[in-house]
Amino acid sequence: MDYFNAFWFGGLVCALIQILLDKTKLMPGRVMVLLVCSGALLSAVGVYRPLVDFAGAGASVPLIGFGHVLWEGMKKAIEEDGILGLFTGGFTACAAGVSSALIFSYLASLFFRPKMKK
Repeated sequence: MDYFNAFWFGGLVCALIQILLDKTKLMPGRVMVLLVCSGALLSAVGVYRPLVDFAGAGASVPLIGFGHVLWEGMKKAIEEDGILGLFTGGFTACAAGVSSALIFSYLASLFFRPKMKK
């Protein structure tokens, strides 16, 4: 049942974002910023944690989950380090994910030899 919940919730998030992109004049970059900020805001008010517990990767993998990770990291760092955690917590929480994305994308570019579109 965990896989099913992750699949339908993640699919619903992606479908709603695709509709937002198709029906509005918002640029993709602005939609991505909106998703990250929404994830952080929903986490701050306590709404997103139950969704992550329910849907697992379906809620934590989409970009809205990145905002959730940033908020959780900042909250933990503020509890441990005080106001300095406001500036360091988000980076600490997402460092492994961002680093692995950079490393694996670099390795993929070496293997597949990407070319510019004409």
